[in-house]
Amino acid sequence: MDQKYHPRKIETRWQSTWEETKAYAVQADPAREKYYLLEMFPYPSGRIHIGHVRNYTIGDVVARYKRMCGYNVLHPMGWDAFGMPAENAAIANNTHPARWTYENIAVMRRELKLLGFSYDWDREITTCTPDYYRWEQWLFIKMYEKDMVYRKESYVNWCDRCQTVLANEQVEAGDCWRCGDAVRQKKLWQWFFRITDYAEDLLEYCDRLEGWPERVTTMQKNWIGKSTGAEIEFPVAGTDEVIRVFTTRPDTIYGATFMCLAPEHPLVKKLSAGKAQQEAVDQFVERMSKESNVDRVQDNQEKEGVFIGAWCKNPVNDRKMPIYIANFALMEYGTGAVMSVPAHDQRDFEFAKKYGLDIIVVIQPEGADEKDIARSEAYTGDGVMVNSEDFSGMANTAGKSAVIDYFEKHGIGTRSVNYRIRDWGISRQRYWGAPIPIIHCDKCGTVPVSEKDLPVVLPEEADLMEGGKSPLGVLDSFVNVPCPACGAPGRRETDTMDTFVESSWYFERYCSPDCDTAIFEPGAVKYWMPVDQYIGGVEHAVMHLLYSRYFTRVLHDMGLVDFKEPFTRLLTQGMVCKETVRCETHGYLYPEETQYRGEIPHCAKCGSPAEVGRVEKMSKSKKNVIDPNALVENYGADTVRLFCLFAAPPERDLEWSEQGVEGSFRFLNRIWRLYYRWIDRLGKTKPYTGEPSSLPDHARELYIKTHQTIKKVTDDIEQRFHFNTAISAVMELSNQLNVIEPEQEDPSIDGVMRFALDSIAVLLSPIVPHITEQIWEAMGNESGTLCRRQWPPYRDDALSSDTRVIVVQVNGKLRGRFEIDANADDAAIKARALDDPNVVRFIEDKEIKKVIVVKNKLVNIVL
Repeated sequence: MDQKYHPRKIETRWQSTWEETKAYAVQADPAREKYYLLEMFPYPSGRIHIGHVRNYTIGDVVARYKRMCGYNVLHPMGWDAFGMPAENAAIANNTHPARWTYENIAVMRRELKLLGFSYDWDREITTCTPDYYRWEQWLFIKMYEKDMVYRKESYVNWCDRCQTVLANEQVEAGDCWRCGDAVRQKKLWQWFFRITDYAEDLLEYCDRLEGWPERVTTMQKNWIGKSTGAEIEFPVAGTDEVIRVFTTRPDTIYGATFMCLAPEHPLVKKLSAGKAQQEAVDQFVERMSKESNVDRVQDNQEKEGVFIGAWCKNPVNDRKMPIYIANFALMEYGTGAVMSVPAHDQRDFEFAKKYGLDIIVVIQPEGADEKDIARSEAYTGDGVMVNSEDFSGMANTAGKSAVIDYFEKHGIGTRSVNYRIRDWGISRQRYWGAPIPIIHCDKCGTVPVSEKDLPVVLPEEADLMEGGKSPLGVLDSFVNVPCPACGAPGRRETDTMDTFVESSWYFERYCSPDCDTAIFEPGAVKYWMPVDQYIGGVEHAVMHLLYSRYFTRVLHDMGLVDFKEPFTRLLTQGMVCKETVRCETHGYLYPEETQYRGEIPHCAKCGSPAEVGRVEKMSKSKKNVIDPNALVENYGADTVRLFCLFAAPPERDLEWSEQGVEGSFRFLNRIWRLYYRWIDRLGKTKPYTGEPSSLPDHARELYIKTHQTIKKVTDDIEQRFHFNTAISAVMELSNQLNVIEPEQEDPSIDGVMRFALDSIAVLLSPIVPHITEQIWEAMGNESGTLCRRQWPPYRDDALSSDTRVIVVQVNGKLRGRFEIDANADDAAIKARALDDPNVVRFIEDKEIKKVIVVKNKLVNIVL
């Protein structure tokens, strides 16, 4: 064993050993209990960032721990390789998306291996390869055959910069989730998955996901957005048309004084055609198409609209109601029509005030005067129904059901349930994606590609057109194909699938990645699935995680899997954050562009003082990022892993600290020196594993402390994933060992010391696997076996005693510890401290000025 710790030398050796021996390759074994640990696979953006490192280190610790607990652990890795970033990067770098993607995968794979993650690389998948998306296309066809997929022309979220459609879940505060530009509405033919067919089941099972954070299930519940109420028909005056409205407030129908339609509602153009208002209506519709739905429904957004020149009738009292289009009415909610009750809805109230429309109070709070209601704002609470014919005097809470009964009796409306979630639009007008396996035929319509012709291969030799537009539509060799049904000339679908389709089933493919006869091997999926522990960011709550739950239900209904939920437990890790540094001239600065003169940062480009900003999520745009590769080169992978785990619990944000990294490196150096000091003496000593009562006091104290540490680390990993406190417990034990000098100790402690040192190596091995393998081997254990060693049990009889551990300081510095009876008085504690061999070495012949005893805690000897 070298005297000095050389992390890169050690890590290179063990990474090569693990790869050569396939240490983490795994096969299904029905005789063993499985554990499927999975982190969300990365997009191959070019380099891993420290957020990746934290996420994958958390997962790796759990995978290694579960292996040592005897589980058959599946821990795979792959690449979510399709998508717009590759196209955008290809344009920026004048290269091809395929070349850019595959080169990035090679770089990132090497970087992940340098961190020592225990992946089964034999199961690696890449979603942009035909042998992967072939089965995605096969599943699309099966869904098409079962009417789970359909095509329609509809208004969709459109990003001008990305030149593609976005699902509702991909619009964040009105902006594109990828590029950040404002999203507008555009009418296009699109393919949709019927996710709404599963809305109730997805909602119901949210309460069964006991291993998920409540925050995530709440976000999914809100996104699914179940509402109960009534669907009512309002006849359009002078026509045969009716406007269907969904409302959760049927008790207020007698107060409905006007109707608002979404600008995208199909009746808008029909009812305004030829009217004096047609031009104003068309202009308003065009303006609204350039605004995002999110912006339109903001509370602080001015409510505005245009009268379309038509009226409808309130079906309960025949009141004539003007029909408007309004910015706050959305096609994606309910039916796209709003029964406007200005006295009891604030949006309607503001709209009515602006356009001088009638406001009729129909709910009166107890003790209130009707004339005082809805004067300055809408009254939205409960009360007694008024101005509601036969329902007047009834509590509105009871009136809701009674009014719906009236609707149903008179054929006006029915009870109804509405969901906020909309069918998943999967068409993307981009090149770098999985082709949709459909052929358009003038005679037969849309026809699925024959299964024998799968996969429909994306032509990787095609180059992007100007502005990043897809070349598929003008590529004759791709587009022009015969119709599979009649043989006549047809045109292949040129839209590609949303990249979230690939990530909605990849976890099943990992179970049998080489299967070439089916989407996956049923026996393998039955053994490995569902995923026992899934790890990733909370930002995926209503996209990837919801889509994955939906896709699993599709597979279940097709008889391909026997479970509905893909992930038993979910951990959403916090972000990695760092302060920003900004130069007035050059903007945000990377750490390497910042030079400190004392405590003042300066711009390395111009030498001007720079301003330190807030601590924010690391991002390339703010340049507050740290290169993990530089850290690995300077400190070693184990140090980087240790810091990512020690700095904060996994569910909390981690604030970057260079001092924290250096502290982690110092700890590993202390561990190395500890073993180096004892290796010659303990090389052939067997660890003591007997009863604590058979040991002398000083050995028993250490033996008990070791077992307490084993229990603490086990509980922290198994029950809480609190790796930071697990590491602290090992640090505390190692500190106790560090004050014991080999040349000063009685041989009676050797067996316990060996047990303690072996335990530290095992307990730290999931966290810092390279250094622990090295010291395990150096202590005379079989080489390369630590990663497969059984996790140490703890003795219940060695967890507590009637003694206390007393810390001894000399001039305030830790110099020793000892165990003493809990009832010992101060005199006995003082005497024991002064006799402790480790303490005596530091006192020697010096004069003792004072001995301070803190009962049952510490002794401080002042010289």
